[in-house]
Amino acid sequence: MNIATATSVPQVFVIDDDPSILVALKRLLNSAGYEAKTFASPREFLACHDSNVPGCAVVDVGMDELSGIALQECLSLGDNPRPIVFVTACDDVRVSVQAMKAGAIDFLSKPVSDVALLTAVRNALELDQKARQERRELAELRRRYATLTIREREVMAHILRGRLNKQIAYDLGIVEKTAKVHRGRIMEKMEVRSVAALTHVAGRLGLYESGWDHVSHE
Repeated sequence: MNIATATSVPQVFVIDDDPSILVALKRLLNSAGYEAKTFASPREFLACHDSNVPGCAVVDVGMDELSGIALQECLSLGDNPRPIVFVTACDDVRVSVQAMKAGAIDFLSKPVSDVALLTAVRNALELDQKARQERRELAELRRRYATLTIREREVMAHILRGRLNKQIAYDLGIVEKTAKVHRGRIMEKMEVRSVAALTHVAGRLGLYESGWDHVSHE
C-alpha cells in the first residue's frame, strides 16, 4: 500500500528506531501544522514509500537495520528524490560531510532544538515543492517538443541559429512560404511568442548540450 497517494498535501516522514523520539517529533510537527507519519525502521518506511507524494524525511543516522546514509542513497534514486533532514545522537563529522555532499538539507544533533528542526523541515519542504514544480514544467516542455515533426525540429534548429525564413528555405530546399508556415507551427506547438522564448525552452530541454544534429534527426 502506498503512502497517501490520493493526497497532494506534503508529508513529513519521520524514521527513527527510538519510539520516544518518534512520539516527540510527531507531536512537534503536528503542533506546527505539518502532517507527520512515523516509522520505526527504514525498511518499514520503504515498504510503503511513494516518491510521488510531496514532502521530506526526517531520518536518524544511526539505525541498526539500515543506516540513515543507506536510506538516503535509496531515496536519491528515481525521478523524485526525497529531501532529507538528518538527526543524530553521535556527532560524526565524516558522516555529516558525506550526508551533506549527498544533498541532505541539514544534519542536526540530538537533543534537537525545536526551532532548528522546524526550520530545516520548512526548508526541505520548500525545496521539494520547487523541485517538483520544475520537473512538472520540464515534463510539459518535453511533451510539447515531442509533438514537433522531424521537419519542424530541423526548422527549429535553424531558427535558434538566428536564420531568417528565406535562409531556412534555401538550406532545406523548400520555399520561403513553407518555412514560414513551419515557423508558425513550431511557435504554436512550443507555446512561445518569440525566438528568445524558444531559445530559453531549448536551453531547459538541454538541446544545446546534445547538438543540433540530434535535434534534426531524433
